[in-house]
This record gives sequence, C-alpha cells and structure tokens, in this order.
Amino acid sequence: MQGPAAFVRLIAAVWALARADALIPQEIEPRLPPAARLAGRVLRLAAGGPSRRGRPGERLARALERLGPVAIKTGQFLSTRADIFGWRFAEDLSHLKDKLDPFPLETARQEVERVLERPIDSLYASFEAPVAAASLAQAHPAVLLDGRAVAVKVLRPGIEARVVEDSATLRLAAGLAHALVPAARRLRPKAFVEIVIRALELELDLRFEAAGCAELGQAMAVDSYMRAPDVVWDGVGKRVLTLTWAPGLPLSDAASLEQPGLDRKALAENITRGFLAQALDHGLFHADLHEGNLFVAAPAAVTAVDYGILGRLGPAERRYLAEILYGFLDRDYARVAQVHFDAGYVPAHQDAAVFAQALRAVGEPVFGRDARDVSMGRLLAQLFEVTAQFEMSLRPELVLLQKTMVTVEGVARRIDPTHDLWATADPVVRRWITRELSPVARVKDLTEEALRALRALARLADAPPTAVVVERRPVRPLAWVALGAGLVVLGLLAGLGIAALGGAHL
Repeated sequence: MQGPAAFVRLIAAVWALARADALIPQEIEPRLPPAARLAGRVLRLAAGGPSRRGRPGERLARALERLGPVAIKTGQFLSTRADIFGWRFAEDLSHLKDKLDPFPLETARQEVERVLERPIDSLYASFEAPVAAASLAQAHPAVLLDGRAVAVKVLRPGIEARVVEDSATLRLAAGLAHALVPAARRLRPKAFVEIVIRALELELDLRFEAAGCAELGQAMAVDSYMRAPDVVWDGVGKRVLTLTWAPGLPLSDAASLEQPGLDRKALAENITRGFLAQALDHGLFHADLHEGNLFVAAPAAVTAVDYGILGRLGPAERRYLAEILYGFLDRDYARVAQVHFDAGYVPAHQDAAVFAQALRAVGEPVFGRDARDVSMGRLLAQLFEVTAQFEMSLRPELVLLQKTMVTVEGVARRIDPTHDLWATADPVVRRWITRELSPVARVKDLTEEALRALRALARLADAPPTAVVVERRPVRPLAWVALGAGLVVLGLLAGLGIAALGGAHL
C-alpha cells in the first residue's frame, strides 16, 4: 500500500537526481530535441553543491547509492551497457556492483552466530573482513575446519525494512507512470515493478539462493561454459549463505582481464553461450550476470556467483525464444514474425507481412558487420519503435530474460569489443532446434502424449465400476477396449520413431 511516506520518498528521489544533474545531464544536451533541452535546463536550476561535481556517471552513481537497493540495481544494469551509454559512463557506475561501504566485521560475525545458532568457530577456522559489499549483502572470505576456502554472504542489517520502503515507492512511481503517461502503459510498468519487487523479496532469504545455486549448478555441469560454486549447507540460514570460493578474479576487477593466458574471445563466448544454454536447455537461468557476479580464470573459465535472482521459462517460452533466435540466424523474418503472432506477442489484427518487413529493417543492417560498427543504442531505439508501431506490450514473464540478455551482451562486449551475439548463439540455438524440433523429437513428443493418455486410461480401467450403466453393463470393459486401441497407437508411434531414427542416421 502506498501512502504519504512513499510519495515523499519518490519526491526525494527525483530531487536527489535533479540536484546531481543526473536526470537530463548537461553533457548530453546538444543531442536532445528542443523540448528535452528545455526540461533539462529547468531541472538544472536545482542542481548545485557537491552532488553536481564530476562526470555524469559519477554523479548518477552517488545519487543511486544514496537512494537504496532498488536504485543501485538499476545502476548495475546501466553499467553493463557501455556500448549504449559510453565506456566512461559505465566505468563510473561500475563500483555499484560490489564496492559499496561495508558494515563492521563484528556485526557480521554476530549475525552468523545468531542465524546458524552455533559459535562461529565451530564451523569456520577463520572468518575475515569483507572483500565485496553490494546493495543487499556483503561477502566475507573464510576457511572451513576441513580447510576448504569459502565465501560467506551476510545480509545487511535492516535491509528488509529498506526494501519494503523502496518497493512502496517503486509501486507509486509505476502507478503514476501508468496514470499520467499513456505511452508507458504498453510497457505495463505495474507488472514490471511487481516482478522486480518479487525478485528482491526472494533475495532476502538466502536459503532460496542456496537452493537456486545447487539447482542451476547441476544444469551448468552439462556444458563447460559456466560453473557454480558448491553449497556448504551447514553454513546456510535465512540471512547467511556459505559457498565454496570461486576461482579467479571478479570481472569488476580490472586486473581480471589482464591475467596471463586469458582468451578474451573464448571468455565472452562462454558467458553468452552459458546463459543461452541455461535458458533454452533447462528453462532456468542466472538473471543477474553483471561483472561483479562473474569470476574468471585463464584461459576462459567462468564461475557465476550470487543466485538471488533466477529466471524460469516454461516449455512454450523456450520454444518461442529458440525459434525467434533461429529465424534471425537464418534471416527468415517471415518465420520470426509468425512466431511472434503464435506466441501472442503481437496483436492478431496486425499484418504479419508488414511486421516481417519491419524485422528485416532491424536485422539486415547488423549481419556481416563487425560488432564495433553496430550502434546498440540506435538498434534498441529502432526495436522500441517497432514494438510501439505494432502495439506490442511488455510480457512480464519475459522481463528477466530480456534484461539478462541485454546485460550478458553488454558484459561480453566489454570483454571482447568484437563480440557477435548472433554468431556466438548459433551453435546453442541450432543444437536446441535439432534436438527439440526435429522429426525424431516430434515423434518423441507424440509418444509421450500417447503414454500420458494410456496412463489415464489405465487409471480408468482400474477404477471401481461406475454406478452409471449402459445396457446394464459397467463402463470398465469399454476402458479396456480403449486401452487396447491406445496400445495399437503407441505401437504405430514407436514404429514411426524407429523409422525416423533410422532415417536420421542415413
């Protein structure tokens, strides 16, 4: 529920950004239309003092840090898009990832003992000062009694109350955007905000993060693209999480990319393919893959940490994603357009051929060009125009996927400026298409559907005779007839499957 306090906090946030000249910075004024330039000049009447000093990224980082965890998360996202906002701007925001002010070591030790209900020395041989401090928690290096190096994550004191306050302010801002800016309704700001808030709520229970790390770690182990630390379950509680130490250096450390023997191209490819393999193959992906959460070691090893935000995709969403990516890879814009209509992403009354034409206008200028020659800012602006022209609304269930895909590409391009998202995605997408949409896969799907039907018929056959009779005979014999017919169908499907498998090997 949003009350006067949320409104006051929203006004304070706008005022803080205006004071820092971070809403419409003076540095970008020459590139803005007249109305935006006028708005920027009005806002700058409030700017001044220490908050006005420094570059735009520095000013924004200071303002966001004061505004709390939700604002800091926004800054973390912006810092991954150097190709859109500029390298200096991204660098100035980068300290928001894991370089915030920590809380005292003694406070963390007391919190660990309180949450785990045991003396800290009964689990850890050593427990040291924090090496990283983020918006919700900080990480401490420690050593278990068995000698294993671990990282212990401890939530900030009072962070739960702060998130509740920020959530109320965010809901108020979304409600005002919906009510006062008709063009924003297509983006469904209320639904988007609820997804962000729910993700933050889950991040406040580190037991969920431990479970997510273990689950996604099993999925990652299938490929060699990315790894997860092991969970030390004796060191897990609602506000405490213990994981084995990730090898290498965090990407937020400039020295990480200067390690001897590091292969930047392979490293960028592993991050992109790791994310896509998670989403497509498993329907579960790490949804916060910024540099502070990625540890790298030569030549191209990647270990992801911080599993507070995970995204999930159902079978239908995974199929739509794969077919859209596959269509772009093959430059089959008619197919990409049709998938958008099949998924309900574009209203049915729109013209599919015209939509395909619009997609071609977006995709064709990108193919065959060095990534350094492609302006992601212009490309995203064109995509946004297309979504508006065809009345496409934001899909809340895909928000985390879209946000993570943009973040991953930004991280990969920072590692390798020539990184080509489409070329890198090709083997993962084609592997999924071959496995899931081939004739063999379709026969497998039909067989599974037949088996489900047979199980339902078997339950019906084993059920007691119903009181309803037809010509004084119970229903049960009819069920056995249906079961027999089902077995015949299953046999036919099995034959088709064998034939398809045989054809696949010719």
